[in-house]
Amino acid sequence: MYKELVVIKVGTNVMTNKDNRIVRPVLNNLVQQIAELYERDIMTILVSSGSVIAGKEVLGKAKIKDKTQRRQVYSAIGQPRMMRHYYNIFSDYGMKCAQVLPTKRDFNPGVHRDNMINCLEGLLSEGVVPIANEDDAVSVAMSMFSDNDELATLLAQLMKADRLILMTDIDGLYNGHPEKEESEVIEKVAPGEDLDKYIEEGNKAEGEGRGGMGSKLNYAQIAAAANIPSYIVNGKRDNVILDIIEGKTVGTEVSR
Repeated sequence: MYKELVVIKVGTNVMTNKDNRIVRPVLNNLVQQIAELYERDIMTILVSSGSVIAGKEVLGKAKIKDKTQRRQVYSAIGQPRMMRHYYNIFSDYGMKCAQVLPTKRDFNPGVHRDNMINCLEGLLSEGVVPIANEDDAVSVAMSMFSDNDELATLLAQLMKADRLILMTDIDGLYNGHPEKEESEVIEKVAPGEDLDKYIEEGNKAEGEGRGGMGSKLNYAQIAAAANIPSYIVNGKRDNVILDIIEGKTVGTEVSR
């Protein structure tokens, strides 16, 4: 049995380049670190975005006018493509992975929630890495998560994880605009600390993900309030996950 459980969320902006194409070496670096955690008896639940972008790469510009339906179609096409990427890379490291596609209502008390816990516990006990993503093909309106940061936080709480790692494409929460030379990463944040003045949300194109720094900080603080230390880090940085596990100062830590 594992000695520690980590929930890692990787966003679309981490795994894509400036042309919105999925970059396989980034996924390889991620899986390589998860494999190293496994060798240390640390299991991972991976929350991965990317299905919409992956579907868009295959289908191109869809003719569907309705934005919600278009997202459903892109996701339905892209999700198996993302899992093929992960399946092949995990296999290269001698590991197994599995797909989990929850909706928000699955976290409500009841049989769906209990079934999800049983499934995740079973996978983890067999050394299989669950890869979760919102089931965009069926999730619309009230049944949608705000983004995968929320999904990762809910999973961390549900499974009583020891850490939550939210990956983005910058080094953490800055005390100014990230591109300004005088701006610095805020290394430690408390659960109830108000840092709204530092949050700047940018405009995102379709498929680039729904979450921003405000969302990451909000859900990291929610997890930290539940005694789950959380980290907002640059997912493109080499060995960032292992650095966190080894206690190095990386990105923004949100904890009591």
